[in-house]
Amino acid sequence: MTLHAPSPSRLTRRRLLCGCAAIATVSLAGCSRQEAADDAGKPREIAGQSSCSLDGMLLSDYPGPKGQIIYKGDTQVNWFCDSMELLSTLLKPEQVRPLLAAYVQDMAKADWDKPVGHWIDARQAIYVLGSKRHGSMGPTAASFADEPGAKAFVQQWGGRVLRYAEIKPEMADLSGGALHDSRM
Repeated sequence: MTLHAPSPSRLTRRRLLCGCAAIATVSLAGCSRQEAADDAGKPREIAGQSSCSLDGMLLSDYPGPKGQIIYKGDTQVNWFCDSMELLSTLLKPEQVRPLLAAYVQDMAKADWDKPVGHWIDARQAIYVLGSKRHGSMGPTAASFADEPGAKAFVQQWGGRVLRYAEIKPEMADLSGGALHDSRM
């Protein structure tokens, strides 16, 4: 009777289980990286400690539409306590950082005094400039997902309806608030 040594090419139960575990681990790591990449450009929600990237003001302390920019290659959100600040940042000719996403709030759905959620693409939004409603920095650009929402706002508060592409850099004027705020 001759005994044969096990062939190195034969799979043992232990090798099979270890191989399956390794494949599962690598697959899960790949999935979580893909999920992180998929979520990278999605809007975030304002937390109690979220502060404006320009002046450090806490977003939750002030009324009016907020904004957020996520730059390519950056996992941090750049918050804006006022949509006018966001527009000023987006429309500056020296703005060269590539964007992953930019969001403002749909003020037809969000509460003006305590806006939460209802994020829309800032470059697809409809804006109302020159209304009687003020944001955290004074005169602001009220943002809306659609024209009927913007027109209803104009009926109540005045102003002029503009698409993002119609807003010129000089229209995103920050002198109404930030330059005259002695509390900062």
